[in-house]
Amino acid sequence: MKSLVVIAFLAVTYFLYGFYINQYEVSTIPRQLTAEHAANYYDYKGVLNVHTDLSAGSAPASFVITSAKLANLDFLMFTDVNMFNVPTTFESYHGNLLVFSAGKYSYLDARLIYYSLNQEAIGNGLGDAQVKLADLLSQKTGASKDTLTVLAHPYKAGYNWNGEIPTGLDGFELWNQKSLSNRAWAESKLSVIWSLLIYPFNPRLSILRLYTEPSDELALLDKISTQRKIVIYAGTEASARAIPLANYLIRFPSYKRTFEVMSNHIMLKSELTGSFNSDRVKVFNALKNGNSYLALDMLGDPKGFVATIDEDNRSHLMGSEMKLSKNMILKVKLPAKPKDFFEIRVLRNGETVAQVNDPEVNYPITQTGTYRVQVRVSPMLPLPDAKKWITWIYTNPFYVQP
Repeated sequence: MKSLVVIAFLAVTYFLYGFYINQYEVSTIPRQLTAEHAANYYDYKGVLNVHTDLSAGSAPASFVITSAKLANLDFLMFTDVNMFNVPTTFESYHGNLLVFSAGKYSYLDARLIYYSLNQEAIGNGLGDAQVKLADLLSQKTGASKDTLTVLAHPYKAGYNWNGEIPTGLDGFELWNQKSLSNRAWAESKLSVIWSLLIYPFNPRLSILRLYTEPSDELALLDKISTQRKIVIYAGTEASARAIPLANYLIRFPSYKRTFEVMSNHIMLKSELTGSFNSDRVKVFNALKNGNSYLALDMLGDPKGFVATIDEDNRSHLMGSEMKLSKNMILKVKLPAKPKDFFEIRVLRNGETVAQVNDPEVNYPITQTGTYRVQVRVSPMLPLPDAKKWITWIYTNPFYVQP
């Protein structure tokens, strides 16, 4: 009898707490019915590192595409693992969603995402793929104009990249959802279990409280970007198979939920028109050149954010290389003032040179170097958590040269 009373008490307490956290709003900025693009630019969001049931995923491509549309994505890149004849059937527009068919391949102890704008096959087997990738990696930075080669989860357990980053690599995943969840598990299994328990009441909070800063990846970014151009990406690692035994019975977390956590926001000077051939090139070039920023979208829709370096009548996007000149200003603008405590950080060669608590920043550029912007917020999470600094936005670097 006593055990039944205890169980009943715990169940009631659990559901009461669930109702309590169900009221918690994760978004750090006011929700808008229609978010506006930044002045003079068009902001489109999308995801990379997405798996279907052809490899590590739990659903067919058609289901994943529907999930991406429900998550209001503008583009999606399929990256099924070790697919040597990548099906291009789905590479087209699906409503307003632009779909790319790429692949993720084993290379040494790591995994590389590869996409060819000319739909050039990587080979007929793993041996061919590794030869092709080795050739691409050995080239000079930016030498291959029609391919995109990205290092997935550089510090994920079991898939670590060892040694120097090759010059032919376009970039790497600064954020990778599976890597972040694995680190959270390694740091505190109890915290992860608690997040699973509260997931039914507030999925966004459940995921948000496990966030940790990608410190190793940031150190890698600051090291390489002072030497040459490098691009950072957010990888969803979407497969909806976090519960191994459930696999096809329970898609958890769902593709839609995964797509809503974080994304890559590209900045274009002209809008997408709906023409597949021209729009595919626009999106590809923005991803390739780093004209983009990464956002933790579950903290709030960042559409309207912009960061540029302006000089006289010219404006340079993230990922741009430029020569130092007089009257250069790094301009940053948030779409709205966050309701929680926040700061905009300007970093030069990995060191913080400005910390501002205003939604707009004008920072004079008087020295050469590699500049990037980081927007952090500090929301008050429900008990048993407390205030926590979380990065909402990372920009790709600006390269100011002599």
